[in-house]
Amino acid sequence: MSSKRHKAKGFLPLGITLLLLLTMGVFDAFALSPAEVMKKSQAAFLYQGKDFKARVMMKLISQGGQERIRELTMLRKNFGEVGGNQKYFIYFYQPADVKDMTFMVYKYPGKDADRWLYVPAINMVRRIAARDKYSSFVGSDFTYEDVSGRNIEDDTHALVKEEKVGGRDSYVVKSTPKVQDVDYSYKLSWIDKANFLPLKEEYYDRRGELSKVFSADEVKDVKGFPTVTKRTMKNLQSGHRTEVSYTKVDYNIGIEDSLFSERYLKQPPKRWIE
Repeated sequence: MSSKRHKAKGFLPLGITLLLLLTMGVFDAFALSPAEVMKKSQAAFLYQGKDFKARVMMKLISQGGQERIRELTMLRKNFGEVGGNQKYFIYFYQPADVKDMTFMVYKYPGKDADRWLYVPAINMVRRIAARDKYSSFVGSDFTYEDVSGRNIEDDTHALVKEEKVGGRDSYVVKSTPKVQDVDYSYKLSWIDKANFLPLKEEYYDRRGELSKVFSADEVKDVKGFPTVTKRTMKNLQSGHRTEVSYTKVDYNIGIEDSLFSERYLKQPPKRWIE
């Protein structure tokens, strides 16, 4: 009996042992990997709710301060699990040169999305080629790919550091494209540790110089979902920037599957776009 008690003296209580192991980093295997951080960020930024609707105001601002406005309604619906298939439908109100234009995306995990643009001036639905997903979205500093998001598998991800941005604790993740077919060599993302929304992104060109910066300027709670309601993309090389604000934001409104069809690109139902 005494020998058992003697042996027990060599052991620390389980709780203290676990605390020491965590402090020493032995349980780092339980921490999120950089890819998992980015997947959670994509889920928080692009997949919340079963569906989503918002009125969007885009302000395109030149280096000299001249402004152009794009006003649109964005609708999005998830099909399957978070990170799975999605569909987007966008209707433009103004200005006159884009009024009644519509844009639709079928997004698939692990492969290029299908994108269509209806141009009322020529009464034509145009398929957007995969190579064009990196081009400017209606003259803004966002690309077509930015609208629906980039596939996580298209990049390799590394955790660079952890730091505060805007008073929020965040992960800083470096994402490097596996195929250099984009106009940047890598991206740094500051991901909020609490809600996994992207707080800031920096894009670096092929020379390693900072070229574009994304910032989440306002986050609001909508039906329990933390939502980025104001965001900006700045092109540091041209001096141009795009400021975007979301109003009338709503989730889980029961968007019908039939909306996402070529038929409604030309004549979208008013109940969904107003």
